[in-house]
Amino acid sequence: MNSTFPQLLFKHANERPDAAAMREKEYGIWQTLTWSVMADMVEKMAAGLHQAGLQRNEHVVVVGSNRPRLYAGMLAAQSLGAIPIPLYQDAVAAECVYPINNADVRFAIVEDQEQVDKLLEIRPQCPQMAHIYYDDPRGLRNYAEPGLHSLEALIEAGQIQLNQHPKLVQEQIALAQPDDVAAMFFTSGTTGNPKGVVHTHRSLLDRAEAGAVFDRLTANEDVLAYLPPAWIGQNIFSYAQWLCCGYVVNCPESFSTVSIDLKEIGPTYYFAPPRVFEGMLTSVMIRMEDAGAFKRKMFHYFMDIARRHGPERMDGKSLPLLAGLLYKLGDLMVYGPLRNNLGMSRVRVAYTAGEAIGPDLFTFYRSIGVNLKQLYGSTETAVFVCLQPDHEARADTVGVPCQGVEIKVADNGEILVKSPGLLKEYYKNPGATAEVLTADGWYHTSDAGFIDNHGHLKIIDRVKDVGRIQGGAFDGAMFAPKYVENKLKFFPHIKEAVAYGDGREKVCVMVNIDFDAVGNWAERRNLPYAGYTDLAGKAEVYELIRDCVEKVNADLAEDDLLAGSQISRFLVLHKELDADDGELTRTNKVRRGFIADKYQALVDALYGGKTEQYIETQVKFEDGRSGSVSATLQIADAKTFAPARKAA
Repeated sequence: MNSTFPQLLFKHANERPDAAAMREKEYGIWQTLTWSVMADMVEKMAAGLHQAGLQRNEHVVVVGSNRPRLYAGMLAAQSLGAIPIPLYQDAVAAECVYPINNADVRFAIVEDQEQVDKLLEIRPQCPQMAHIYYDDPRGLRNYAEPGLHSLEALIEAGQIQLNQHPKLVQEQIALAQPDDVAAMFFTSGTTGNPKGVVHTHRSLLDRAEAGAVFDRLTANEDVLAYLPPAWIGQNIFSYAQWLCCGYVVNCPESFSTVSIDLKEIGPTYYFAPPRVFEGMLTSVMIRMEDAGAFKRKMFHYFMDIARRHGPERMDGKSLPLLAGLLYKLGDLMVYGPLRNNLGMSRVRVAYTAGEAIGPDLFTFYRSIGVNLKQLYGSTETAVFVCLQPDHEARADTVGVPCQGVEIKVADNGEILVKSPGLLKEYYKNPGATAEVLTADGWYHTSDAGFIDNHGHLKIIDRVKDVGRIQGGAFDGAMFAPKYVENKLKFFPHIKEAVAYGDGREKVCVMVNIDFDAVGNWAERRNLPYAGYTDLAGKAEVYELIRDCVEKVNADLAEDDLLAGSQISRFLVLHKELDADDGELTRTNKVRRGFIADKYQALVDALYGGKTEQYIETQVKFEDGRSGSVSATLQIADAKTFAPARKAA
């Protein structure tokens, strides 16, 4: 696309000034901002930032949840040729130090007191950070730190500047070119310091447009923006595609109200990671277990019909007369009310990505009439690499290359990508850039996979994580930890899993239970528990998890490549893995190496044949305090199966 973000904003404002651009929920009431209002706000913010000294190619951090004025702040920075860097709003203060110093950040735009306090805490380590602007003034009345101002004050200063120089911002916007740097996103830093992924206006907008064309998106779409803006996926869906298509982005009041806001808005275009879809289904099944006998029977009867015929219907196939009539009756009695309850009655396209989604979960949503599909991409590729066409959605693949994308598989199984959406570079890191970008324009994804007979891409694991079993019955067999972990997470009772086995004679796993799902399961069986640690240690829960593990093993035994990845031993962790404790990234990806070091005693116990192991773990609470959780964990064996075919 031969344009820039600010140019698209003002194009919409000129062509359709009174059309809704964004909605924001405050105090339970939805407020609408038109394109002209957004453009006016952006222009005043940009003028204010210019007056404060923001320079072209300078970086601006933006920290907070999805708020119209934070999006306006990003556009204001881009209007001056500056580069916004969204940071995760739930990151602790220390995690913000490296990105701020790496990018020499002087300006910050934040949401509220929480984020102000965070930046003021690290100011001694980031002395160049001179200007902090906040959106929500609550709790900040008596703050008198130098350089701290409200966005209202910034807008007022901008108005004064525009009164003197009315064309200031428009002249700055006109200087921008599509190949100028538009934004920078820091990676999650799984193995070291995060890397700044540099994207141009062209790379981001090209992929946004490619996705929009693929799914025939229009200005009539409604999108709910509830995931972290620092994640490039949220940025593409609620920022880049918003400006490409001109649809309405809706900002919920808070993360806790998302489920209510989802029902109120009824988005037409929806994205969520598998964990969100799992949570929705879990809540549905919990409610159904508590429903009356007739309602439960009707639900299960029609869901059986949906599972048998719904996916075929979503794939555009015609159903036999009786099946079609029963499905329509089910839609009236069960599927329609269920979609409405989930907030998906208007969804035309729904996507999931980031992690593999379980086939049962995938089938459930498609069977009730939700056009759920998968996509494949990364921060470095501006998200859209592969997409699933309508009528070709499958749980075990991530789709076909979308417009402008080429894919090839290296000899070691790594997926290589050539696309207009590739990163320009890693900021101040030419060595890392050279590692992932070849001279002829191919990007090394670090993902291992293959293209199936239908032209769809299938991802197995990270290349560096694919290993081999050494010794025992499966000596030399391939081990793909993420593949195993995802299979376990497909069960509603398992929230997280960490698998080990490379260079060892067997596979062992540490499991996090889903507290809500297992808690409900326990309550229906009159099994008392005093909290997560107590519930996780119950013998009955171990049997529940053992059943899941052995089902995974039976499934793996049918795979000629991965039969050796069957799980021999497992334990249920005494605490939930947490990003604040360093065990997960901010995008909720398992830091397998970090966990192995932190829980070395548990790994040794799993492989040493022990039946139990005492562990004491330091944890961080939401209020910043530290504490510890201790327990004696049971270690259980699981049944493995002879491979159907010889493992490779």
